[in-house]
Amino acid sequence: MGKALAGQFASARAVFDEVDHALGQNLSALMFEGAESELTLTANAQPALMAVSLAAVAVLKAEAGLDLKRDAAFVAGHSLGEYSALAAAGSLSLAAAARLLRLRGQAMQAAVPVGAGAMAAFIGIEIEAAREIAAEAEASGAGVCQVANDNGGGQVVVSGAAAAVARAIEIAKARGVKRAIPLPVSAPFHCSLMQPAAEAMADALANFEIKAPEVPLVANVLAAPVSDPAEIRDLLVRQVTATVRWRESMSYMAGQGVTLFVECGAGKVLSGLVKRIAENATGLPVGTPGDIDLYKTRCAV
Repeated sequence: MGKALAGQFASARAVFDEVDHALGQNLSALMFEGAESELTLTANAQPALMAVSLAAVAVLKAEAGLDLKRDAAFVAGHSLGEYSALAAAGSLSLAAAARLLRLRGQAMQAAVPVGAGAMAAFIGIEIEAAREIAAEAEASGAGVCQVANDNGGGQVVVSGAAAAVARAIEIAKARGVKRAIPLPVSAPFHCSLMQPAAEAMADALANFEIKAPEVPLVANVLAAPVSDPAEIRDLLVRQVTATVRWRESMSYMAGQGVTLFVECGAGKVLSGLVKRIAENATGLPVGTPGDIDLYKTRCAV
């Protein structure tokens, strides 16, 4: 992950080197050559995903003339990606984002014993119906079950106690939901079971400087733009237990006239959701050297 960018662009290598230094760990070696089982541990995966995103941004700046103040109306990030968005916009330093995401991953993993929580994706359902299913599962006495991600395109993720999520899957299938799929995650993210992690992040964030971003952040919790550092700090804490309102965030930006969403980092999942949420918009993934060339063709000035 990120190896091709690092191999071709000095600006990307500089990002990976800085993240390694900030963490006191050769995370880039794990990303490029290590075991997937170790990389997918959330304490490693969170800063690693951020590093790839910021490496892509660095290459766009160095090779394609990207200037966020001039070229972007907003920044946004899905869950941990919100830290990447803030770092890209100069609100957090790269080192701060890496350290905070390492702490976030550790706190989330520690909040709930392994196996006690679960998450599931429902495909072909809208948010209101998913909330009803989660509420019914929780009312059964099986434990917490809440909507974690409203991803758009008929995709909603629920999170909570393992028994409650299993019950939600049963209810969803009985109601004719197209697909109800358990997710291979190590903890039940974005639900009230993560409250210990939220408290840990409140303590951690108090020790890091947050500046006003160069362009507004469309926050997961609000699905609306914010620029005030104190509000951003509060929202990053609330985000740990709150629903990621991605569909609404994308719809807000599209409603403000955004027609191109550039996805910086590993994978193309968010770009794939663009058309399902904003039919007049385009998603452009940028995570490989080839993607950089496509961006230059489409966007460079």
